[in-house]
Amino acid sequence: MLYLSQILNRPVLDSRNEQIAAISDVIVRYGEEEYPPVVGLVARYRRRNFFVPSRDFTDLGANGARMVRPRLDLTPFTRREGEVLLGKDVLDNQLIDVDGKRVVRVNDVQLIETGGSWHVSGADVSFQGFLRRLLPKGFVGSDKPVEVIDWADVGYLATDTTTVTVQLKSSKDKLSRLHPVEIAALAETLSPIHRTEVVESLDDEIAADTLEEMSTESQARILEVLDEERAADLLEEMSPDDAADVLDEMDDAKSEQLFALMEDDEKADVAELMAFENDTAGGLMTTEFVTFHRGLTVGEVILRLREMAETPNMIYYIYVVEEENSWRLCGLISLRSLILADPDAKLGDVMRTEFRYAHPSESAEEVALTISEYNLLALPVIDDEGDIAGIVTVDDAMEILLPRNIQRRVPRLFS
Repeated sequence: MLYLSQILNRPVLDSRNEQIAAISDVIVRYGEEEYPPVVGLVARYRRRNFFVPSRDFTDLGANGARMVRPRLDLTPFTRREGEVLLGKDVLDNQLIDVDGKRVVRVNDVQLIETGGSWHVSGADVSFQGFLRRLLPKGFVGSDKPVEVIDWADVGYLATDTTTVTVQLKSSKDKLSRLHPVEIAALAETLSPIHRTEVVESLDDEIAADTLEEMSTESQARILEVLDEERAADLLEEMSPDDAADVLDEMDDAKSEQLFALMEDDEKADVAELMAFENDTAGGLMTTEFVTFHRGLTVGEVILRLREMAETPNMIYYIYVVEEENSWRLCGLISLRSLILADPDAKLGDVMRTEFRYAHPSESAEEVALTISEYNLLALPVIDDEGDIAGIVTVDDAMEILLPRNIQRRVPRLFS
């Protein structure tokens, strides 16, 4: 085992033990392997950088590397697709430690030889790793314990090269092990371009959930630079109220462009919400809720819930309407009460007919206070005709009532 800092700038020796070049960088290939293999060195000779494939050298270590071929190919080095330079792309850059759920800086890279070839095994994120690069070998303090992150736990590496897309394809499964709240929190500590790359690497559902955990401004900046079709797909996956908010945050031309690319059903839900002012119940509500008519039995409602192709991620209340295909709200029942009720009882007989509600024009702050005062998980929004237009959920209410620095620590109940 050795560290990258121990071999950078070390000599490349010929068979007679004479220096013919110096090691400028180490190249690894990103692909399906959890521990990227070393494919060669970037060697420097008289200001010229050239490639030395791993088959052409041996004895890689603190004393450098020894050539096994008598001749060098001095063709200028050109990076190939999927190649990452450990010194240029990894050292001093940030990465996401999935196991530790944190963003850390790489102070050194650990390499290990196995099966006759070298592989990246970990990232040294300790101060000792930084000292190792500055101080002479054996200097007091340089042998203290280090903290090395297993490379299998590296979910994302922030680099300034296009090769990062290769790593993102191979590491998105690692990021997906985290909750969207955690991914969002980690991504927002990165630069805007790296934040976008993290979201772009995720599957649509997880990417949309992650976006919903970010600030509206961050959502807008990310969606503005993504491929337009992909951005529209993510807007469709997001809850209608969040999609409406982020479209309102964008430049008008870009907002109209992405809105036009959305599917008709999702577009209709978002368009309905965009008609309301942001600081009203209408602007705060979502159209993701479940209704059933009062004539159904409890057993029939439970069966229909199981058979529904799509339901809101979290259901706390069933909203009861007068009749099939009607929106006129006459009552509601919590999911807990529904499950405990007699399966043969009519929904109209077990529902609550007295409940709090809001009008679409009511101020968002008043709605949030009502939810807080009555300990509600959601509040229905009813229009002038008595139809349910949407619901305001407790997590949206908290965004209004809680200070901004505390909001970020409170998980979304409906995400």
